[in-house]
Amino acid sequence: MDVVVVETTPLGDRSYLVHDGTVALVIDPQRDTDRVESAARAAGVAITHVAETHLHNDYLTGGLILARDHGARYLVNAADKVAFQHEPIVPGQAFAVGRLSVKPVATPGHTHTHLAYIVSDPDPGAGVRQAVFSGGSLLYGSVGRTDLIGPDDTAGLARDQYASVRRLVAESAPDAILYPTHGFGSFCSIGPASRIPASTIGEQAATNHALTDPDEDHFVRHLLANITAYPSYYAHMSPLNALGPGPAVLQVPESVESAELERRLEAGEWVVDLRNRVAFAASHLRGSVAFEYGTGSSFTSYLGWVLPWNQPLTLLGAHDDVEKAIRDLARIGIDSPDAAVGDDPGALAPATALVQYPITDWAGLERDRASGETVLDVRRTEEFSASHVLGAVNVPLHELLLRLDELPDSRIWVHCTSGYRASVAASLLHRAGRSVVLIDALFREAAHAGVELVSAAPA
Repeated sequence: MDVVVVETTPLGDRSYLVHDGTVALVIDPQRDTDRVESAARAAGVAITHVAETHLHNDYLTGGLILARDHGARYLVNAADKVAFQHEPIVPGQAFAVGRLSVKPVATPGHTHTHLAYIVSDPDPGAGVRQAVFSGGSLLYGSVGRTDLIGPDDTAGLARDQYASVRRLVAESAPDAILYPTHGFGSFCSIGPASRIPASTIGEQAATNHALTDPDEDHFVRHLLANITAYPSYYAHMSPLNALGPGPAVLQVPESVESAELERRLEAGEWVVDLRNRVAFAASHLRGSVAFEYGTGSSFTSYLGWVLPWNQPLTLLGAHDDVEKAIRDLARIGIDSPDAAVGDDPGALAPATALVQYPITDWAGLERDRASGETVLDVRRTEEFSASHVLGAVNVPLHELLLRLDELPDSRIWVHCTSGYRASVAASLLHRAGRSVVLIDALFREAAHAGVELVSAAPA
């Protein structure tokens, strides 16, 4: 058995192509299925089965489209209420994919109907003998969060999660390689998820707090205490997945004409500038907002979290960035945004004023901030509670549009952990007519620059 990992780094997820050299099972494919198809072609295998571990809350599945395009069996838990044709599967009902044996295991916790898949190869050769595809159940160092269904279900699902990971370990070999879908930066994980690239069932049994904690009540309290905010667009994902998402449209549209772009800006539509945050601060179209696109950024999650859902959207930037952004946004159901393609915003909308705001570092804050001016921390609440600038105001980025009126009528110095979220926040504030300064610096460097911090007392 060979396992090909298909990374979706912007969302912190993985999909998998599992094959015996001839036929393949795909697990938890994302909506842009061409990546999985490319992996199958490279391996020289036919996709005969597509399986979901659960109805996903953080992205739209490509499972239905992939199965239809390849005439594959589409396996979804029989207990899931979905609106499309599929092959219902029940826990314990094993099936074959070529010479591979696949056993679905009930692992409720992340959702009520969550499944994991134990795949075994009786003749692995130099490949993998057993692999466990755990979805949002057992992760590296932690488990999937249990609060996505609703507050009334959260504690019960946490108890289910505690039992499920034990069941999964009991039914797997210690040397089985573990392949979770979440846990690589996804907001679907909870607690101290590890950044290790790979692990086995045995390693997790020895180190994962969900498996080493002998006290279920303590585990549940710990899990619930670590629940944090998650992106608002999650509310739309599971219902759309239950309906069966259509194919992603990934082509870059024809660039909008300057007069139309100017009209959109004047009308207050969302025009998203993908350029580097330093370039944006120095010069951008009045009314546009900054969501810097780049490797390792949280572009997809924060755009889907911060901007109102299902409103007209125009992307502004270089062709390559626009193309990648369209793909990323399609994964969370933001389809077919318009685009103004080019590196020079002034040339794209010459009749719209170019504006700017200052950018500085921690030393600049200490040197230039006047009495009465506000330091705004747009990190999440738990980050602020752990340590923050003395006197700072905390409004998490995802709450900012709804809480603009709470901010003092003074110049606002905006920061986060790295500068990314602060740049989005500064652009939103500037768009709203506020005077802002972007602190483009790492929070961990603040104390060294002489900024006084307040830290939480050790627990």
